[in-house]
Amino acid sequence: MSDVDAPRDSQSFLAALGLRLSDFFEEWFPDAFSLALVAVAIVFAGLLAPNRPGGMKGDPYECGIETTTSVRERLSVRYYLIAVLFVVFDVETIFMFPWAVQYKVLGLFGLVEMVIFIAILLLAYFYVIKKGALKWA
Repeated sequence: MSDVDAPRDSQSFLAALGLRLSDFFEEWFPDAFSLALVAVAIVFAGLLAPNRPGGMKGDPYECGIETTTSVRERLSVRYYLIAVLFVVFDVETIFMFPWAVQYKVLGLFGLVEMVIFIAILLLAYFYVIKKGALKWA
């Protein structure tokens, strides 16, 4: 590339690439600004936050109760089952929110679909109760 073909300013360089300076600012500047803001916040938090290690701060938090056994203790399967059930019913509400927002648009079809969805989940919930999965003792 000779000196004659070289772009003379940033505008002509971007034009040679098929870009405009306004495209750069519209697409990349908000991302770069956000990342810079996060970096500045992290640096300032590290500089301004007090650092006083030692004492109880190094111990794992166990709801105020001191640990008496190994932290590698095996947990009951019921604990995990409760966690999975929580996730399932939490996802149920995630599916219900868009339906509630678009209720008028979906009409009767949407209502029937949601009744079927809730009926299946209630059937599963009663099955779990009947099997005793929610009993801790």
